[in-house]
Amino acid sequence: MILSSAIRAYVYAEAVDMRKSIDALGQIVAMSMGLNPLSGHVFVFIARRRDKAKLLVWDRHGFWVLYKRLERGRFADPARLAGNGIAMSELVAWLDGIDLSRVKRLPAVTASMVA
Repeated sequence: MILSSAIRAYVYAEAVDMRKSIDALGQIVAMSMGLNPLSGHVFVFIARRRDKAKLLVWDRHGFWVLYKRLERGRFADPARLAGNGIAMSELVAWLDGIDLSRVKRLPAVTASMVA
């Protein structure tokens, strides 16, 4: 599995039962989020207590499920991240315990050639 900057992460805003299977999570992606679970993007689901996360991603051979359980603390509010998706760098920071609502990002640079 290669996670490039072209891949976005989509966070589901509502709490999810962490016992859900790949198929059940794929149904949430398709039905509730209106996205294609086979797109190759990463879909993030958070437990009610916000101490567990499941990531679902399709590669050309099948689904990957990654699971993280925090031993202390909670993930920042997933509802703030739900919507248009976030960059993989933001997902990694968020999963590492960084509250993205407090982080200021540099503006993107549009360049047409190298000087």
